[in-house]
Amino acid sequence: MKVFPAFFRFFRSKYFLAATFFLVWMLFFDHNNLFLHLQYRKELKDLSESKKYYKGQIEKTQHDLELLKTNPLWMEKVAREQYLMKREGEDIFLIKEN
Repeated sequence: MKVFPAFFRFFRSKYFLAATFFLVWMLFFDHNNLFLHLQYRKELKDLSESKKYYKGQIEKTQHDLELLKTNPLWMEKVAREQYLMKREGEDIFLIKEN
């Protein structure tokens, strides 16, 4: 029967109570609590995905810009497809595929 009082004495010790209080304080009440860390990790993941996307878009745009500077046929293709420009006397029909 002496096992239970020693067991309960451990939970009533000042070290256990201080450690429990510290843990609860750090998890819930501190400025850098657990919930903020989870939110920051999610935000960091979203931002790194956005960074990858925009880096890809920058590379694509730089490639297209180089083609525009060096290839006149590419310039004509871009002008016709993106800006709907046409030569005199031409009719353009746009067909959209679903």
